[in-house]
Amino acid sequence: MRSPRSLARIAGLFYLVVAVLGGFAHFFSRGEVYRPGDATGTARNVVANAGLVRAGFVADLVQAVFFLLLAMTFYLLLKHVNKNAARTMVIFVAVAVSIICLNMVHQLAALLVATDASYAGALGAQGSDALVLLMLDLQHYGYLVAQIFFGLWLLPLGYLVHRSGMFPRVLGVLLVLGCAGYLLDTFALFLAPDLGAALEPFAVAPAAVAEISMLLWLFVKGVRTPSGDGHVLAAA
Repeated sequence: MRSPRSLARIAGLFYLVVAVLGGFAHFFSRGEVYRPGDATGTARNVVANAGLVRAGFVADLVQAVFFLLLAMTFYLLLKHVNKNAARTMVIFVAVAVSIICLNMVHQLAALLVATDASYAGALGAQGSDALVLLMLDLQHYGYLVAQIFFGLWLLPLGYLVHRSGMFPRVLGVLLVLGCAGYLLDTFALFLAPDLGAALEPFAVAPAAVAEISMLLWLFVKGVRTPSGDGHVLAAA
């Protein structure tokens, strides 16, 4: 059985992989090519950056695997606090990972349509471009659906962190606020897109602060583990 210090180190490493690869795929790869409402521009971007789109596709699949491994590591680290909450956390992540992986098919479909001339021959240039945009629109909104579970997993994690005594209690509070922010952002974007777009930077800020703080704590400070005199810090 690995020590809490080792599990914290592993969790920090997995969290870093998820953050780097997920950020690359979402902000750099798709952000470079996806132009909502502009079918021709989006299709041209996909063709011009086909290698980048493929790299983003692979990065998202890899980070999805590490996301699940991260949840399993947190389960081992925190299950002693409340097994039901720890199991719920893993279930939420498993659902998110399933959605991410299935949703990536839309990105691959956009790449195939944009780079295979047979689609333009069958549908015409405008029809082919529209199909590329539709696939990336579906990928975009599928990502928002997955974001529901990006938020929900932070709720049991925040509870476990708060109750465990292994981390500062404020981290648990921040994670719960991050859950609320993700949910607010997702449903606002679906129900009132213009309002949601305006609120998005503020809604996701608590989650960004919470997860970055958690990542830094795992790497820099570690976890507090019980000793004969109470809690001591085990540096990760």
